[in-house]
Amino acid sequence: MKFLRNLLAAILGTLIAFGMLFFMFLIFISLANVEEGVTVKNNSVLELQFEDPINDYTGSNEADPFAGLFEESVGLDDILHTIAVAKDDNKIKGISLKSQFVMAGWSQTQAIREALRDFKESGKFVYAYSDLYMQKDYFLASVADSVFLNPVGGMDFRGLSAEVLFYKELQEKTGVKMEVIRHGKYKSAVEPYLENEMSEANRTQIKELLESLWGSVIEEIAVDRDLSTDHLNTIADTLGGRSPKYAKQSGLIDDLLYRDQYETILKKASGRDEDQDIQYIELSDYMKEARKKSLNSGSDRIAVIYAQGEILYGEGGPNYIGQGLINRALIKARKDKKVKAVVLRVNSPGGSALTSDIIWREIELTKKEKPVVVSMGDVAASGGYYISVGADKIFAEPTTITGSIGVFGTVPNISELAKNIGINADQVTTNINSTEYSLFEPMTPQFRGVVTEGIETIYQTFLSRVADGRNISMARADSLAQGRVWSGVDAKELGLIDELGSLNDAIDSAADLADISSYSIRRYPRYKSNFEMLMEDLSGAKTRVQEDVIKAELGEEAFGLYKDLKRTTRQQGIQASMPFRLTIK
Repeated sequence: MKFLRNLLAAILGTLIAFGMLFFMFLIFISLANVEEGVTVKNNSVLELQFEDPINDYTGSNEADPFAGLFEESVGLDDILHTIAVAKDDNKIKGISLKSQFVMAGWSQTQAIREALRDFKESGKFVYAYSDLYMQKDYFLASVADSVFLNPVGGMDFRGLSAEVLFYKELQEKTGVKMEVIRHGKYKSAVEPYLENEMSEANRTQIKELLESLWGSVIEEIAVDRDLSTDHLNTIADTLGGRSPKYAKQSGLIDDLLYRDQYETILKKASGRDEDQDIQYIELSDYMKEARKKSLNSGSDRIAVIYAQGEILYGEGGPNYIGQGLINRALIKARKDKKVKAVVLRVNSPGGSALTSDIIWREIELTKKEKPVVVSMGDVAASGGYYISVGADKIFAEPTTITGSIGVFGTVPNISELAKNIGINADQVTTNINSTEYSLFEPMTPQFRGVVTEGIETIYQTFLSRVADGRNISMARADSLAQGRVWSGVDAKELGLIDELGSLNDAIDSAADLADISSYSIRRYPRYKSNFEMLMEDLSGAKTRVQEDVIKAELGEEAFGLYKDLKRTTRQQGIQASMPFRLTIK
């Protein structure tokens, strides 16, 4: 027994020692990286490759010794700032855009295009090269002065499509179903549980949404490629870019080159001799230098608060919105006398109606003391629109998905499965309604009535927020609601937003409303540092590893179903959420 005790103690001591050595190794590597720094040489070419998922905001902190070691995404705010700094950096001669499979939304991609278009105004070059252009990759690349493709590469340009999965038959076969209560003709978040195919209302809204988004995309491409939108639609309809040869003939591509031939062009453009190497500097490296430079200065401040992800009740974090972090950021900005205006950047499909209203209230309180402007990202729908509608002014990108003013409730039920496998639930209660709902029993009319009453109450509250915020009648708000989603372009025409524009446009508007001309930017909220996550969130790290393994085993599409199921199980209370998981390809 004593031998086993000593053996266990020795094993434990060894594990602790290895853990401490590993921890010290991480610190050493981090400090070494900090000390090494980044040197930007003359005639450098900034190489943009977006290999990681892009979030609007990561809250990255260079003072954190573990910054960059555990980050799984890059911030759109960092990307845009880096490009803007490069525009005025005499050491940067131009940009080489070499990106494929861009993991960003359409509006995020559009924002990067706008930053590159602004960069070109400096007279510096932007060239794009790839072995394979998917549609979103080409949308980004088309802003370049010249677009090049590998002679045996590939091109995808065919228009947009969307796919929605339906589970009615699966529920019938398994006996596991979702009981649903909804308000809204177009509130299709629950439709996959009720039908085996799209309703006409849902098909109509998806088609109109896709047509509006595609229209915005090809209008941008048409301007930069000097092509007509009719010509671009013809290319899409005939698959006129399906091969490198056809892509060049149709005007999508300037030339077909191998990598070494492309680099010859870069050498000439950057002032290098043919026998000299190109002075590339990667985005991640130049970003470290760019963060040291502020593009805005002044004693006055504008607070930019990022609300990104699904809306859930609780603290919130980098990937979901909770009332904790967001409301503390709003209160801090409101009480800071140097902050003259607030810009709320919203990128959310919605979620908890309760949390949405709690955040809406804090925005109302903030608006009484200083201007509040909303900038919508890829999605600001349902609960995302709920928290936006109280602002003094709302901006959205043309490709933003917004609206979806409606609510629903879903309750899992396995009574059929329980009956089939011989499970019977029996209850003992003290009052008539003590047992509100049982997973193992069919939903009673009384319970359905109570839930329906709650949904109708929330829907009317949501409508009143829209009517008051947009200064329209309840009837008008209801006509724009019913859970229907709109593109940014359509939302502008309908009066659901004020202007089409970027985050920078929203910041400029906030400065005008606050009557200030010089100001600095303060970004909120502050997330846990990587060091804190390493020490406190070991279970979260374990979860991320597990999800990576599951994704590798299941594949992208099956993993999406897994995430949908997981998200559904997290939903609590009445939902003001995006009407469906829409995969746009």
